[in-house]
Amino acid sequence: MSDTTENGTGTPAGPRPEPLRFFGTTWVKHDGGYPARRAGVAVGSLVAAVAACFVLRFAYQGLTIADVGRPVTILVVVMFAVCSALAFRHTWDAFSKRPDPDRQASLRGLLAIGFVGTLLAYSVRSLSEAPGEKLHREEYEAARARYDRRSGGRTRNPSRKRRSPGP
Repeated sequence: MSDTTENGTGTPAGPRPEPLRFFGTTWVKHDGGYPARRAGVAVGSLVAAVAACFVLRFAYQGLTIADVGRPVTILVVVMFAVCSALAFRHTWDAFSKRPDPDRQASLRGLLAIGFVGTLLAYSVRSLSEAPGEKLHREEYEAARARYDRRSGGRTRNPSRKRRSPGP
């Protein structure tokens, strides 16, 4: 069976591409408004990161108004900066390889604190491709190749085997 062969349900036979957040399966053939979606994700995540920085600035001003002391204020700023940098790196790496689920669960708090880094990673990655497209494309093409190898050799009916002449 090939890409054009249908399995009776109106959909092509074989593996299905995994949808990406905000893109669905438009990343496969870059159709369905793919360039507009990429631009939207890049701009949207950048705007969200800027808005988040304003919220963090208000939090910083709240700390200075509360007069909690310079060490605490510096500690909070450093914490958000470090968590954002770590979240950026973790998110960036997750675009090229599947993260370990246990490690992902243990980093959930850090990623929540460093949400600005995650938003920036989405914005920067969207400039070149849909975030995670390369990983999904590699996995989909590998699955497609495995499917084609498995189903490509079946050209005859196996129940009609040739009988070899006896001795």
